[in-house]
Amino acid sequence: MTALRRGTALVLLAVLLLVSGCSDAEDRLTSTVQGFAEALTRGDAQAAAALTNDETAAADTLDKLYASLGKDVQFAVTGSQREENQASFTVSATWKFGPEKTIEWSYTADGTATQQGDDWTIQWNPAAVAPGLDEGPLSFSTLAPVPAARVLDRTGAELLTQHIVTLVDIAPGADVNTVASLLNPIAPAITPQSLTDELAAGEPVTAITLRDDDLAPIQAQLSALPNVTLRPQTRLLATDRALTSPTLAGLSDLWQQRTDGAAGWAVTAETATGPKRVGGQDAAAVGDIASTLDAGMLLAGEAALAPLPTPAAIVAIQPSTGDVLAVTQNAPADAQGPIALTGLYPPGSTFKTVTVSAALQAGQVTPDSIVGCPGTENIEGRQIPNDDNFELGDVPLHTAFARSCNTTMGRLAVDLPPDALTKAAAQLGLGIDFVAPGMTTVTGSVPVADTSALRVEEGIGQGKVTASPFGMALVAATLARGSVPAPTIVDGEPGVPDRAPDPVPAAVDEQVQAMMRETITGGTATQLQDIPGMLGKTGTAEYVAQDGATHAHGWFVGIRGDLALAVFVSDAGSSTPAVDAAGRFLRAVP
Repeated sequence: MTALRRGTALVLLAVLLLVSGCSDAEDRLTSTVQGFAEALTRGDAQAAAALTNDETAAADTLDKLYASLGKDVQFAVTGSQREENQASFTVSATWKFGPEKTIEWSYTADGTATQQGDDWTIQWNPAAVAPGLDEGPLSFSTLAPVPAARVLDRTGAELLTQHIVTLVDIAPGADVNTVASLLNPIAPAITPQSLTDELAAGEPVTAITLRDDDLAPIQAQLSALPNVTLRPQTRLLATDRALTSPTLAGLSDLWQQRTDGAAGWAVTAETATGPKRVGGQDAAAVGDIASTLDAGMLLAGEAALAPLPTPAAIVAIQPSTGDVLAVTQNAPADAQGPIALTGLYPPGSTFKTVTVSAALQAGQVTPDSIVGCPGTENIEGRQIPNDDNFELGDVPLHTAFARSCNTTMGRLAVDLPPDALTKAAAQLGLGIDFVAPGMTTVTGSVPVADTSALRVEEGIGQGKVTASPFGMALVAATLARGSVPAPTIVDGEPGVPDRAPDPVPAAVDEQVQAMMRETITGGTATQLQDIPGMLGKTGTAEYVAQDGATHAHGWFVGIRGDLALAVFVSDAGSSTPAVDAAGRFLRAVP
C-alpha cells in the first residue's frame, strides 16, 4: 500500500472513531435523562436521586415531594441538547390531584447534565423537577369559593351556613370521668362507660363535635386534659340548631357538590419569605342555593311530632308549585333514617283516595251511589272488617268514604280490572319516582293485582301496596292540583319523573276532594273541623311485627288551601295520633 493510501485510511479510521464516540455519548446522555424521567414517574426517589450529583439532597427533596403531592404523575423528556461534555434537557410533567384525579397541574422544567468519563450525571437542581421546588417544599390545596354559598329557606333566610366546629378527640389513657362530666350536660348519652366502650379498640376516637358556643365554657378544661385533642373544622350546619329535617342532608350534599365544582386549587412553595403559589386555578363564583323549605313550618312540624314516642313524620307540599315546604321527623324516626322521604309502609285507608278514584273512573259508582257498609264481609275468601266492626248499612259512597268503610272499598276494588289501582295510583303520583336536585325520595309501589284477593287487600291500602309519607303527601297535592306537581326542593329546579304520569280525569279530583271534606265535617277526622276549608283522609294500616303480634300504623293526609300534607306515626294503634299531630302542625302555621 502506498504511503498516500495508508494516510487516507488512517484519517478515515479516526473520523469513524470520533463519530462512534459521539454516538455512544449521545446514547448515554439519552439513557440517563430518560432514566431520570422514568424514575420520577414511578415515584422512585432513590433511583432518580442516584442519577444526580447530590444523591442525598435529591432523595430527601423528592421523598418530601411525593409525600406531599402524591405519586400520580407522568414525566417525559421533550428535548435535549449537548455541547461537548455539557448538556441541557427539558421535561414535561403532569400531576393529578383530588379524589377523582380530575385536577391536573402541567408544566415544563429545564435541567442540565455533565459528562464524566463515559457517563452522564444530572446536575441536581430541584427546579428541574418542579417550578418553585428550589425555593421550598411544595404542597397542594383546594381553594374554596369566597364567599361560600349558603342554603336559604323560601323567605331568603339562612337555613344552612358554614360554621367552625371542634372535634373532641380522646385517646386511650384519657380521664373518661372528667371528659364525660364536661360533655354530658351537652350530650347526655356521653358517660364514662360509653367513652370506655369507644376506646376499647385501643384507637383514638372522636367523642363529640361542638359548636363554638358549646365549646367556649369548657374549652380550657378540655385542652388541659392529657390525651384529649381539640380539632377545629369547617362544616355546613343548620343556622338554627333546632332544625333536624332529613332534607338538610340532601341539601348539604348538593351544596358540597356545587362548592367542589367551583373550587380552585393551588400548588404552593413554602419559601423563606412565605407561601408562593407556583401553579393552580382560582375558585369560581358559586351562588346561594335557594331551597323551597319554610323554616317556620319545619319548626312547627318538629313541635307537632315531639310528643309522639314512636317514629313519626310530616311532609308538606305546595300543590300549585310542587315546592316541598316541610319534611320533619321526631327523634325515634331520625334513629331509623330519612323515613319521611324513603320509608315504605302500608298506607291503610289513606289509599282509599286511590281506590275511590279508580272506581269513579271505571264507571262503577258516583259519589251519590248507594253502597253497602256491613261491619264485616267475606270478599273472595278474604274476611274484611271495619274498625271495631262498625256498620252503616246502605249509604251513599261519599258517606262510606268519610266514615272509612273497609267493606265498601274492598267490594269496589274486587270488581276493578287488575291494573286499575296501579294506574289510578300513578295518576296521583304514587309509584312515580322523581330525580330532584337536593332530594332523594321514593313514593311507593302499587303492583298489578292479578287476583281477587289481592285487589281486596290493595283496595284498603294493605297487601302489597306501600307508600312513603312523601308519596302520600304527593297524592294529596295531586288531588288538590288536579295533576301531579313536580316535587321541588331547590327553587327553579323541579324533579324529573321516571315516567310521565297520566292526568287525573276531569272532575274526579273534585269528587274525591268533596269526600275528603266530608271526612272532616262528619267522618273520621272531625277533630280538625275548626280548621277552615280542611280536607282529609285518615288511615290505619295493620302489620305483623317480629314478635308475630299484629300492630297498626297511623296515617293522615290532608289539604288546606295551597297546602297538602301527610302525617305518619309508626305503631300508633290507630289514626288518632296522626290526626292530632296534623292539627298541632296546621294550627301553628299560617
